[in-house]
Amino acid sequence: MENYRIEHDSMGEVKVPADKYWGAQTERSHENFLIGVGIETMPAEIIHAFGILKKAAAIANHALKPEKMTDEKLSVISAACDEVIGGKLMDHFPLVVWQTGSGTQSNMNSNEVIANRSNELAGKKLCHPNDDINMSQSSNDTFPTAMHICAVLALEDKVLPAVETLIATFKRLEKENEGIVKSGRTHLQDATPISFSQEISGWRTSLERDVELIKLAVGPLKELALGGTAVGTGLNAPIGFDEKVAAAVSEITGKDFVTAGNKFHALTSKDEIVFAHGALKALAADMMKIANDVRWLASGPRLGIGEIFIPENEPGSSIMPGKVNPTQCEQVTMVAVQVMGNDVAVGMAASQGNFELNVFMPVCIYNFLQSARLLAESIVSFNVNCAVGITANKEKMSNNLYNSLMLVTALNPYIGYENAAKTAKKAYKENKSLKEACVELGFLTAERFDEVFHPEQMIYQKK
Repeated sequence: MENYRIEHDSMGEVKVPADKYWGAQTERSHENFLIGVGIETMPAEIIHAFGILKKAAAIANHALKPEKMTDEKLSVISAACDEVIGGKLMDHFPLVVWQTGSGTQSNMNSNEVIANRSNELAGKKLCHPNDDINMSQSSNDTFPTAMHICAVLALEDKVLPAVETLIATFKRLEKENEGIVKSGRTHLQDATPISFSQEISGWRTSLERDVELIKLAVGPLKELALGGTAVGTGLNAPIGFDEKVAAAVSEITGKDFVTAGNKFHALTSKDEIVFAHGALKALAADMMKIANDVRWLASGPRLGIGEIFIPENEPGSSIMPGKVNPTQCEQVTMVAVQVMGNDVAVGMAASQGNFELNVFMPVCIYNFLQSARLLAESIVSFNVNCAVGITANKEKMSNNLYNSLMLVTALNPYIGYENAAKTAKKAYKENKSLKEACVELGFLTAERFDEVFHPEQMIYQKK
């Protein structure tokens, strides 16, 4: 390391790159945890959240301990935190996910970067990483606080808007496809008729329910551990710090955060993250189902179901000319699988709390944020590149409908279940229409059959 400066911590001196704001403790972690370097670094969302909470902590400390957090310190710390929040200093946060399970080293990374940048702004050595930036805090309450802040932002600002956009698309498609009747399917077998708009309404309502579940999960995430310090007792934090810092976080983010009622729970339990990720898993499960429906309905173009058309975005084969595949459906299903796998990791990590602290926090939030990010981006992509362009193949829907043997269900009230079953089996074995089979079996006359057989009326329950 040619261009470096000397930094020190309680263990001694360390060489740090001269052009980086981080200090000795960050450098030690950077050297000791060469695991996933450059690939699995601490998520940018966590760094963003640390910028928010460190600014909020400075504001709260200024109100409660003005003799220590002076006007001058608050000014430069706030400016440095704003740069962290704005993503301007990301090159100064090199640490990987696979570090200490409490996230201590990322907390110190934030402290050191903000302190050194604050000193640069002040033009003098004004702020200390531990004494000023980490004032009234511990890694044990800052990291779970950062987890909750970035989880709320991810859900409310990324995932929910993405889902709402797809819901709006499905609402439009419902209106555009009213009156189109098609065959329903259960067990991958022909079933009684359904309107295409009814089928789409099932997709829409699933997503609307997912929105409800995510909103339910966001509430508990808005409780912050900050103020608990090392073990939940609040040691070295002034009375009222927890409430003031939560209010400051709320002011900065525009979200209604509050202090956690029990800091011992807040430090050691990750049940809020588990619950919220469960809502993400539910969304992933519904997106898997919707994407599979779409690609099945679009299968073909000649030998599949072929009841809908979807946009053709790119060539589908390197060997078969003219082939076009449902690639947006495939990315959705792959994302869904990843989210379901992440749910296992989140649950396992949350179960590993020991006494007053959970030490699986980095891997827990890493998987949570990946799920939120992937789902939001996947849904936007699916909507823009597939869903908005879905159109009905009315001719194929009609042909499939009138070839379906399950239309025989409409005859149950007139000829009984067993006779209806005989009619369907005869039609299938002899490749005849239901009408021909029914009349030949003597169950109905041709005229009576026409009177009672109306597939388009089978989609509505008589009141």
